[in-house]
Parts: sequence; C-alpha cells; structure tokens
Amino acid sequence: MGRTPPKGYGLGSGISLFIATNICETIIWRSFSPTTIHTASGTQFEGAVIALFHLVITRADKRRALKEAFLRQNLPNITNLIATVVVFLIVIFFQGFRVDIPVKHKNQRGVGGTYPIKLFYTSNIPIILQTALVSQFYFISQLVYKRFPTNPIIAIIGTWHEIEGYAGQFLPVGGLAYYISPPRTVSDLVSDPFHTIFYLVFVLGSCAFFSKIWIEVSGSAPKDVAKQLSDQNMVYRGHRDNSLVKLLYRYIPTAAALGGLCIGALSVGADFMGAIGSGTGILLAVTIIYQYFELFAKEAQEFGSMKFW
Repeated sequence: MGRTPPKGYGLGSGISLFIATNICETIIWRSFSPTTIHTASGTQFEGAVIALFHLVITRADKRRALKEAFLRQNLPNITNLIATVVVFLIVIFFQGFRVDIPVKHKNQRGVGGTYPIKLFYTSNIPIILQTALVSQFYFISQLVYKRFPTNPIIAIIGTWHEIEGYAGQFLPVGGLAYYISPPRTVSDLVSDPFHTIFYLVFVLGSCAFFSKIWIEVSGSAPKDVAKQLSDQNMVYRGHRDNSLVKLLYRYIPTAAALGGLCIGALSVGADFMGAIGSGTGILLAVTIIYQYFELFAKEAQEFGSMKFW
C-alpha cells in the first residue's frame, strides 16, 4: 500500500498570505485605479497606467502628456511602476544565490543530498524586525511629543508636524525620528545629505544586526543546523565528521549578515526610486510569494513521487 498524501488545509502561513495579498492589492490599485483626482492641471486618474493612456489621448501636447504621466507628483506615475517591477526582478534574482553543501548518510551508501545556505538565509525577518522597531519608536516619539512639545530632551527624540489636509497624520521633521525616516523626495537627498547617509547606515546596520540575532534565537545557527544533521546521521561528503560544523560556521553567519545588508539595501533603493508600496512592502511581498512558490513546488514533487495502488 502506498503512502497517503499529508493532511493539511493549505500551504504556508495565513498571516504571510494576508501580508502579500495586501501589498499586491496596493500595487495593482495604484497602477490601475479608475478613481479620479482633481489636481492643479485638471482631473486625472489615480492609477498610473490608466492616467498614462488618459493623458496621451486627451492632451494636445503629447510630449508634455508623457512627461506628466512619468513624473507627476503626489500621485502614482509610470516611473514608480517601473521602479516597482525592477525591484521585484532584483529580489527574485537574488533569491537564487546560495551555497549547496553536499551531505551523505553516515551508515547507508547512496543516501545523501545537499544542504542549501541561501543568501537570504533569514528571509524577510530582518526587515520585519527593523520595521517593527521603527514603528514602535515612531509611536512613542509622537506620544511624548504631543504631551511635552517644548521639552528639549523630547525634541532630540523627535519633533513632528501635522500634514496639511490630513488631520491626525504627522511627519517627523526633527530629532532622531526624522533621521531614521526615509527621505521623501529626490530634492531631500541633495538638500540634506547627512539625513540620507544616516538613514542608509541605520537601515543596513539594523538589518544585518537583526539577521545575525535571528539565527541565534530561531534555531538556525551553525551549531543548531549541525545538530539537526547529526541527528539524521548526515555528514559532510568526503570529509571528517567534525568538518561539517566548521563549514557551517564559515557560511551561515556570513550569509545571515550579508543577506541582511542586501535586504536593507534593496529596501532603501526601492524607497529612493519611489517604488509603489514602499521598499519594505515589496520585499515582504516578493519573499513571501517566492516561499509559497518553493513550498508548492516541493509539495507537488512529493505528491508526484507517491504511488497509489
């Protein structure tokens, strides 16, 4: 009698699926939204793609219409959409970077395989933790600033200004909260280079730090992986038993730190390019969807290898 398919109600985490769906919905809506917005240059569609066709068809000056569709402010434009696609492709490209360590069974001949160490060894965890840290800091900073707006110590933590036309929404304009927030426009990059450099160093450093911390607390550190393989009687092919641990210590911490740096750099780059959905959101969406793709492919392969009779 053959092996029965594993029981279950779906693939992966429901929370991850919700996050990815929400981010993809934002990107699709801002690309194809039929909602009309009244602007200084006339009524325009919110969706970048629909706005492109609308501007080209209705405007007499086609060159100016194309320029507005690609570079319009305060609404999604084609440049934002192109940046989003570019970031998607870059993240997918980096997903394929990995080192395969050949392993074999200690006692059974012909039984073995590879243990992959990916560049994104900790996946999207670093950017999730970094975003959570910044969100909590923003919350506390706004809370104390509203309570003590003239306190100089509170001003060092962060000063906030309410966005005109958006009641209850605030932007950091000073203090540490301002320097750990991304520059909002290209002109901000040039006018305040210290802010740009500080933000870049903060994101890259915090992502690398959280990545290395995560492998220690999640059971994916070199010693934990070595123990898991040892419990399965797997050893490094062609080497002594204790050489596997040394090899894991050589690759895993490096992959964790470098992967965290890459995640942070991609997030910052996406924000600087104006990608739709923010750099963090795009990274979360791509990594989650890619994980679902890998999981689905693995389940399909295992199901296809089953025999039923």
